[in-house]
Amino acid sequence: MTDTPHYQLFIDGQWTEGADGQTMSTLNPATGEEWATFACAAPADIDRAVTAARRALSDPAWRDLSQTARGKLLHRLADLIEQHAAGIGRIETTDSGKLLAETASQTAYVGDYYRYYAGLADKIEGAVLPIDKPDMHVFTRREPIGVVVAIVPWNAQMFLTATKLGPALAAGCAVVLKASEVAPAPMLEFARLIEEAGFPPGVVSVLTGDAEACAIPLTRHPGVDRIAFTGGPETARHVVRNSAESFAVTTLELGGKSPILVFEDADLEGAANGLIAGNFGASGQSCVAGSRGLVHRPVFDALVARIEEKMAGVTIGDPLEAQTQIGPLCTAAQIAKIEATLAAATAQGATIRFGGAPLARPGNYMPPTLVECAGPDTATLHVEMFGPVMSLLPFDSEEEAIALANDTPFGLGSGVFTENLARAHRVSARLKAGICWVNTYRAVSPIAPFGGYGQSGYGREAGIEAIQDYTRTKTTWISTSDRPMANPFVMR
Repeated sequence: MTDTPHYQLFIDGQWTEGADGQTMSTLNPATGEEWATFACAAPADIDRAVTAARRALSDPAWRDLSQTARGKLLHRLADLIEQHAAGIGRIETTDSGKLLAETASQTAYVGDYYRYYAGLADKIEGAVLPIDKPDMHVFTRREPIGVVVAIVPWNAQMFLTATKLGPALAAGCAVVLKASEVAPAPMLEFARLIEEAGFPPGVVSVLTGDAEACAIPLTRHPGVDRIAFTGGPETARHVVRNSAESFAVTTLELGGKSPILVFEDADLEGAANGLIAGNFGASGQSCVAGSRGLVHRPVFDALVARIEEKMAGVTIGDPLEAQTQIGPLCTAAQIAKIEATLAAATAQGATIRFGGAPLARPGNYMPPTLVECAGPDTATLHVEMFGPVMSLLPFDSEEEAIALANDTPFGLGSGVFTENLARAHRVSARLKAGICWVNTYRAVSPIAPFGGYGQSGYGREAGIEAIQDYTRTKTTWISTSDRPMANPFVMR
């Protein structure tokens, strides 16, 4: 196709092909057809990007820029993101299959993340310490941690980039952003806005490529000071091993099998909507998907009936159409994994109440699927499928619900539906998860930290504390005595 878009890498303020000339194609999940190609980074490109980032840290154009001026650049970037949100959203939808209604609105909303960190840029403060030595003036300052590698997956690219790039740039770091080789087009479009906003060359580079030529040399590079990774646990283990030589500070935001607990006193309409949001929002392609529904037995049947009624009215179709509520999955591999997991669950005695088989149409379409589990060992309760599959299991007591909810190595999101305020506080405090939504689900804000426990990773993104993670503390001691140092062989 002569009109197939081609994306280059953005390194050191320049658009370039990969050093070894390799390219890959990206498919439209709604049709299964190739729609764009992109350059793939090679080890030489990695070295060039990291070297440019290290140089940018010493370049007066970035190093000497005031914190307030850094904030203004981030404000400018936020404005550009909002102006181009519809276009980037359409490209992300074409590339990943996510609904345009979500990609466009989410892209516009991440402008608020950059504004939030723009406002914090000149609030990064040190302190004068009340030291126990009267002839010493001692103070701390927060300095940029250095070169940051930010690795984002395809499923929420603009959002997950903002939670890393926003605080890193506000802190004065330089960033090499690695987009997934699956559906990288919106990240490469975003690089144009970085350029237009006026960030000095090398401050942000955007590249993509496969594991061997791109991700591995990037996470092993000795010039990297910090790695912020979002992805799966298996890949995260490689990232941690790769960072061992450089001792790069690493934070991980990984997957999950998040529980949603519905108690007998819950508003069932709200609970049904919460479960649908947690399982079918983004076609189930969300790291916080509430894919383990735990329901108090007295209301189990009534809630299932309500959910089935809602599922029957869901519109499946072209993700570019406004009326579509569930679009295609990003890759065919997700369909295969769902089918295998559903087969394992039914062999264990689970009942598929709704859906369960891919749609016979072009593209990677899986209908919303409801599984009534035979017991806590049912496969769909433990495998992260990254698709629109809801698994429901009844419980008989609050203690049992909490035990079932915590019976997982993951701990990213959780949900509680109850009208009992005491129970809401009591249960949410005992859930082993980094996020708990009560009587709602899948809500985010730049003000609220985001991260997990256990195999859902460590570290937090968003919120005030995230910006501290992109700085190091330097302590400075100044002697105020007019006498020379005393005995040099005795520590003061």
